[in-house]
Amino acid sequence: MGEKTFKEVLDGFRARIKVLAKDIKNAKEDKSKCEVNGTEDIGEEMANMMLAYRHLENASMRIGKTLQALSGGVSPYDNTAVGTPDETQPDSEENSAN
Repeated sequence: MGEKTFKEVLDGFRARIKVLAKDIKNAKEDKSKCEVNGTEDIGEEMANMMLAYRHLENASMRIGKTLQALSGGVSPYDNTAVGTPDETQPDSEENSAN
């Protein structure tokens, strides 16, 4: 098998980030069900686990934006776009005549 394309590498990063984010979220939920010892700051632990999860969500989103830029700026989730970006922009000569 040959080398991966840049898109395949990014897709792989994104998939691994999503697995890690799910694991962190599950660990946070599991921890919330555990007994707390007298020295723990459970609020601080939960807040930092949530921040870690959100940072991974952000990393996944940024890689998605990179993939979007790689495909010419077209989002795979934008089903309202019709044609190329040039075709969706109003023609300035037509607009000035109206």
